[in-house]
Amino acid sequence: MKPETAKIDVDAPKAPKRFIFVLLDNFTLLSFASAVECLRIANRMAEAELYSWALTGDTDEIITCSNGVRFQVDFPLAELNRDDVVIVCGGVDIQKAATKKMLNWLRREARRGLRMGGLCTASYVLAKAGLLDGKRATIHWENHDAFLEEFDEVQLTKSVFVIDGNRMTTAGGTSSIDLMLSLIADDHGEKLANAVADQQIYSSIRTDQDTQRLSVPTRIGVRHPKLSQVIQMMEANIEDPISPSILAREVGMSTRQLERLFRRYLSRSPKRYYMELRLQKARNLLMQTDMTVINVALACGFASPSHFSKCYRAHYNTTPYRERGAHTSRLSV
Repeated sequence: MKPETAKIDVDAPKAPKRFIFVLLDNFTLLSFASAVECLRIANRMAEAELYSWALTGDTDEIITCSNGVRFQVDFPLAELNRDDVVIVCGGVDIQKAATKKMLNWLRREARRGLRMGGLCTASYVLAKAGLLDGKRATIHWENHDAFLEEFDEVQLTKSVFVIDGNRMTTAGGTSSIDLMLSLIADDHGEKLANAVADQQIYSSIRTDQDTQRLSVPTRIGVRHPKLSQVIQMMEANIEDPISPSILAREVGMSTRQLERLFRRYLSRSPKRYYMELRLQKARNLLMQTDMTVINVALACGFASPSHFSKCYRAHYNTTPYRERGAHTSRLSV
């Protein structure tokens, strides 16, 4: 049975706005599908071809996304129309996807004035090409620390999506929906954007003021204001760790009370929890950047490489050097 939908009256353009989705190897299907479905549904709700789209990449054959689904591109990298909107779709192993061919093509099209966006980790590729210098941007939270270490000229935020001039970036996942709804609203009004969201059962439309990660209480499953406050301070001070006594004093507790709080809710000491946060960041930097092991250690608050290596081995059952070597080997395959 065909569902009944009410047409949304809009001023149809003389020609549809074309989006060129640049599929990088191992791109995330969720981010891509969320974006392209918004365009399809907008056309359906308006009963007009407001948007069209095509797929490209640095091959003229098949590109595989991170879950193994394969896509045939419509054409290889080529000169585009000046009114086209380029959307680069990133995913895992993003450094490997930032090929010289891809970077040169992006720079060339950017010089021609095309509007460009990056979904999920594709912000890395745009930044690598120098296209986000001086711009506000965002990237998936898992890649946030590594991005900060590598790109000083980019004003990185933790927003769900960012539009800064002719550059757009998203944090990944369903944040593509929020970006596309914003673009649809700008092009054809809030009524159409809301209708597109409604079709997707997307009831909480986020803006560029919304942050991408869950709140600390939601993430840890504990709603204790002082515990949340301490964890926020820990997460904000990885390079220069704060002692448990100072953390306790900041929230009006004794060190012993803080110890009991962590033991009760997280089954570990504040020191242990803080160490795990630092090691988690260290692992992200080892996997996602070319930083030396020594610089990774310093960035995560370790005074010496030997202490860093000892702590890393105890937690991950391997050394930082072996972790880096194993990841490099996987990228080179």
